[in-house]
Amino acid sequence: MARILIIDDDQDLLRMMERALIKDQHQVETNHQAELIEESQLLKAELVILDIMMPNMDGFEFLRKYRHKIDAPVIYLTARNLEQDKVHGFALGADDYIVKPFSILEFRSRIAAHLRREKRIKSSRLIDGNIFCDMLGKQFFVEETLIPLTASEYEICELLMLNQGQIFSKEDIYVQVYGYEGRGDSRSSITQRVKEIRQKFMRMDENPIKTVWGIGYKWERNP
Repeated sequence: MARILIIDDDQDLLRMMERALIKDQHQVETNHQAELIEESQLLKAELVILDIMMPNMDGFEFLRKYRHKIDAPVIYLTARNLEQDKVHGFALGADDYIVKPFSILEFRSRIAAHLRREKRIKSSRLIDGNIFCDMLGKQFFVEETLIPLTASEYEICELLMLNQGQIFSKEDIYVQVYGYEGRGDSRSSITQRVKEIRQKFMRMDENPIKTVWGIGYKWERNP
């Protein structure tokens, strides 16, 4: 299952693509206006399907503005099978083109092929269910909501999420976050930081940091 964002002003086609991808068990977001897309949607997307010919903001303008925010394949939809359009789109960072009209079988096959190639470790983002970490911006989100973490709270969450399931002692976490030269009581400091992290995530009904009694903490969301 992947998070897929589709942007196309043809709402009938939008619904058809959405149904096809949901059938393949993907999580799909759609929008018929490119200018209404939020940055958090781009950060979380694992694949973006983008129409070229749209009013207000076309696909070329959209990708020129936001490609640096998208750590995922971008597939253009176009009704014009023109070489100059493709060259321009690839120069902006597109990964593929699907020319309208297309068959649903071809559409699903193209999407599946790109997702297979994308099964690699992402350098700038982490996703676990509804929780999303933007490692470039050093921010955590639950769905579309930013979790207001301090710098040290972010470092603790990133460490645990990067090593999901691994147990870290309070002393290990303290050294990773504050370094060997850090001052203060490492155990009480980390205990307090984790408590505050939990309070912030629990406002969004999430509690991903679990206590392993007598040992430390690990990242583990409830299914």
